[in-house]
Amino acid sequence: MELPAASQRVLEAARALGLDIEIRVFPDGTKTSADAAAAAGCDLGAITKSLVFEVDGEPVVALVPGDARLDTAKLAAVSGGERCRRADLETVRTATGYAAGGTPPFGHAMALRVFADHGLRRIEERWVAGGTPTTIFPLPLDALIRASGALWADLAEGPQTPAPPLRGGAG
Repeated sequence: MELPAASQRVLEAARALGLDIEIRVFPDGTKTSADAAAAAGCDLGAITKSLVFEVDGEPVVALVPGDARLDTAKLAAVSGGERCRRADLETVRTATGYAAGGTPPFGHAMALRVFADHGLRRIEERWVAGGTPTTIFPLPLDALIRASGALWADLAEGPQTPAPPLRGGAG
């Protein structure tokens, strides 16, 4: 199956970063974390959500495990801002070059600050969006952090607990 144009852009961005990735197409969709986990056959926690929020008007990306919810107050604090809200669909597309539900963690249209929740450290192989709501690909955690330029932070709702040792991504 031929990759959508948006996924081709993700492949090009990955190559420019020295990554060799294999984007997989799932026609039934991978828009939600649950959909992506079912398609990939992995734990919900192995999915990495690339969430676009605005902190005091600045678009930022939060990388959060699929089984966690983002705490907007924590994202505002680590971003050095006060007000945080989910970016609207037009802002997501303008800032990243991709539609919400398919936003990859790197290769964005604009230079964006990216923050990664410590909870991602629970699982080594992450599954991330491949540019569309029907495409995802696996990526080792170290490659994800390096490619996205993410800074580690406590972003998930609830108290932060120390990340357990890494384990494989298969469910």
